[in-house]
Amino acid sequence: MKRILIGAISTAVLVTTSQEVLATSDVFRFVGHGPVSAAMGGAATAFDVGAAGMMTNPATLSLMSPGSEIHLGLDVVMSDIVVKNQATGESTSSRDHSKNRGPYAAPQLAYTYHSGSLGLGFGVFAQGGVGTEYGRSSFLSRATGGLDTGLENSSRLLTLNIPFAASYEINDNLTVGASVDAVWQGLNLEMLIGADQVGSLIGAGRVRGSLVPVLGGLPDFRGAHFSFTKNEPVASGVDAWGIGGRLGMIYKVTQYTVLGAAYSMESRMADMEGNATLTAVDAVVGQVALAGKIKVRDFQTPAQLNLGISHQLNDQWLLAADVSRIFWKHAMKDIDVGFVEDNGANIDILLPQNYKDQTALSFGVAYQTGKWTLRGGARIATQALRSDTIFAVIPAIPTTFGSAGLSYQFSSVSRVDFAWTHSFKKKMDNSSQPNTSEPIRVEHAQDSISAAYIYGF
Repeated sequence: MKRILIGAISTAVLVTTSQEVLATSDVFRFVGHGPVSAAMGGAATAFDVGAAGMMTNPATLSLMSPGSEIHLGLDVVMSDIVVKNQATGESTSSRDHSKNRGPYAAPQLAYTYHSGSLGLGFGVFAQGGVGTEYGRSSFLSRATGGLDTGLENSSRLLTLNIPFAASYEINDNLTVGASVDAVWQGLNLEMLIGADQVGSLIGAGRVRGSLVPVLGGLPDFRGAHFSFTKNEPVASGVDAWGIGGRLGMIYKVTQYTVLGAAYSMESRMADMEGNATLTAVDAVVGQVALAGKIKVRDFQTPAQLNLGISHQLNDQWLLAADVSRIFWKHAMKDIDVGFVEDNGANIDILLPQNYKDQTALSFGVAYQTGKWTLRGGARIATQALRSDTIFAVIPAIPTTFGSAGLSYQFSSVSRVDFAWTHSFKKKMDNSSQPNTSEPIRVEHAQDSISAAYIYGF
């Protein structure tokens, strides 16, 4: 079953794009799932956003038109990330330095059915991710003491959800829904940690294992580089499967006003595993590459609570808003990495993250005229990341977003949806070890495009 699902997902991505998969939006999550929600600032809890509603509130499937519907779409994200060395004034930007990343794209595939009181849905949607590409020649590739290594610094995280959703209209006012998700998660990472950072981690009790004295015994140890990357669509250096799910409801206060609530559970992911190379960097003996296996343990997507409202002003105007609470604090305390060399020697590292729980407000407006529906919206969120633990390769810091979009109804059974989302530039400084060797400033902005074709029958 896993091979079939991986094959289906890979085929879907390959037939829609030759580029790679995903970058971050709001931390590791898209601002909205599907073009309708994305165009309205990510609001989706209390109105019909189509098949993508099963990713936020599965109860909204019962708001769709009766019959079956096929949803085929694509998200494309273009990031603008710059990291500045505050000590030297040098800057490096995340660009397409290899075929592995950028621009980033992810599929939207879904089938829904609504008849009477019952709504059903099945789909494949990207929940979120992060992507950076700094190459091999920036200051991020210099080990402690200014030693150039020529080693790459980059990342790519992708989380795909495969929801099986259902909704049921209990009466004319109340509808409930639920989904069970198969979740796949993959990570590529190339990251250099300086000897001073390693020392800081050891001092904090965050490093252990039989490789620690080996690294300490090198004549002039300058740093360690982790490498686990696959230059392939979807497939990643380490990956894992798990489960997730959500519960939701909508309540029609009047014919024109709808309240919604939904709760997405924290994922239950297995440890991500794969092959890796740990390269010890020494100024005397050079680079010593150790092949082995690596695990990224307990890397979960957070629980989320959504409360929403929508109001149909008249036949043309619709207003909608969501308030969300994303429980990052429990899900993202540390990045727990364990490496075992082929001969059995090992090292375990806990990289501190200590994310904060996040509150977000999403709101949007839609205007329908003839075959066209025009949309606009915005999203404002509190900051989940802490400045003293930010990594250059994980710069998921934007918190303010603007969006716009449209739909065109070709016929009674087919339409196209489109959305554009802009995340306004956010800056964050980190001058604290262990997650940076020298003080850095990260600047991150991006643009996202979401498009889908919908066919009903």
